[in-house]
Amino acid sequence: MNALTGTALLARLVLRRDRIRLAIWVLGTPLLGYALAGSVAGIYPDQAARQGYATTSASSLVARAFNGPIAGTDLGAVVVAETYVTLALIVALLSTFAVTRHTRQNEETGRAELLGASVVGRYAPLTAALLVIVAANALAAVLLALALVGAGLPLAGSVAAAGAIGGVGVAFTAIAAVTAQLSVTSRGANALAAATVGISFVLRAAGDVLGEQSADGTRVQSAWPSWISPLGWGNQVRAFGGERWWALALPVALLLAGVVVAYALAERRDQGAGLIAPRRGPATAAPRLLSPAGVAWRMQRGTLLGWAVGLAVLGFSMGIAADEFNAMIDQNPAAAEAINAMGGGGALVDAYLAAMLGLFALTIGAYVVQALLRVRGDEADGVLEAVLATAVSRTRWLGTQVLAATLGAVALLLLAGLTTGLGYGLVTDDPLGQALDLGGAALLRLPALLVVAGVVTALFGLLPRWSVVLSWTVLLVFLLLGQLGAVLELPQAALDLSPYTHVPSVPAVDPAALPLVVLTAVAAALLAVGVTAFRRRDVPS
Repeated sequence: MNALTGTALLARLVLRRDRIRLAIWVLGTPLLGYALAGSVAGIYPDQAARQGYATTSASSLVARAFNGPIAGTDLGAVVVAETYVTLALIVALLSTFAVTRHTRQNEETGRAELLGASVVGRYAPLTAALLVIVAANALAAVLLALALVGAGLPLAGSVAAAGAIGGVGVAFTAIAAVTAQLSVTSRGANALAAATVGISFVLRAAGDVLGEQSADGTRVQSAWPSWISPLGWGNQVRAFGGERWWALALPVALLLAGVVVAYALAERRDQGAGLIAPRRGPATAAPRLLSPAGVAWRMQRGTLLGWAVGLAVLGFSMGIAADEFNAMIDQNPAAAEAINAMGGGGALVDAYLAAMLGLFALTIGAYVVQALLRVRGDEADGVLEAVLATAVSRTRWLGTQVLAATLGAVALLLLAGLTTGLGYGLVTDDPLGQALDLGGAALLRLPALLVVAGVVTALFGLLPRWSVVLSWTVLLVFLLLGQLGAVLELPQAALDLSPYTHVPSVPAVDPAALPLVVLTAVAAALLAVGVTAFRRRDVPS
């Protein structure tokens, strides 16, 4: 038996387990790309609008940091500048989580040991996972290229842009293969991989900010930090701006190197172990860990801190950019109309700030989903059964988890609003006033997040096996409807399906109490359904 024996059968098992997730990934990526391309084309319909966008984006350090370098004035170049970072981050995180799920998580749950008792080579589980996930990235890239062509973009640029997105997924597949060998837990492996994504984003942003603007002011040549970032490699393909096809070889080279390193690390560790030894805890537990609330805080504090740092930096940057953004689209009525659609109307800068707060609320929705889905992880891992064997009731345990996620969402909303207001206030010489105003405006988004928490709780109670996939799918639908629905001119009936649609877009409009009360009532009903269903169903051993 060689080290790859059983790879084909294990690849089929990966496909069987993730058939729903992979279908959403492979089909959702090109659909999202098509929708984003169509919206950008509507905002910048003519050469004059694209010329103004390219010039302003190339000269704006904030635009370079968050969107990347602009490659020219063609419609395709503008589409890539507006959509690349979003799509790249999505496929990077999907790839890393999928690799961890089929490698480290299998070892953590004992599946790998069970499979290893059969005729399976040592490298077969890792190889099977890599083959499937690389194939998923490749297929998603092919469909994305077809979607961009269907949106009216040239074939060569569409293939280059799709290849850049697929290359990001391939690169982080390799990185996750290595992190899965380092950590002893799937959460640790995911955290290492996510940290790598964050570092890559920072390096790419630094390289693009330090880059040189072209003589005509419509292009940016990235500096060296972008070349050591897998997220930066996609920009260096320069889709729709004189394609550099050779840059697509960089993620392939990283994949090959990552596979070699992962195989070497797998040889140096035991089954179920990691190369990074777990830290020994104290001899006695803190008294607060004797309660569900204390355990929930202990499990959430690291994640909450990471979200807080990211949102604080992003909020402050978006606040500072508000005045610059106002000047950026002053000569582009279509862009102004799109921002007003997302922000609810009113003065342009207020619509921009409202749109940013709405985007932060959508992003914090991901934190709520992530925090609440820990309950499903505890149930699947057998931790929940041990907890319920004590004096802790089901209602108290689940209610504590919901409360912890809600308080975390409140803290993140308030932080996002305060930092956005602080950044904008420094530009307008009113930091305290703007921070307080936007902090209060951000908290008005809380009822929408309560609805998200209610949906996740209801799915956990009613459909525990499907709760993970369905929860993330619902959040993605809310994202598309709440943030892009108005720009895409979707029917109002479709927009109303998202709770974010019903939140008053303060500061662009005056606050209204009735929608917030209704959303809170809907959230309470969903939470009640989830808790009741959880009390009445079995908890599997």
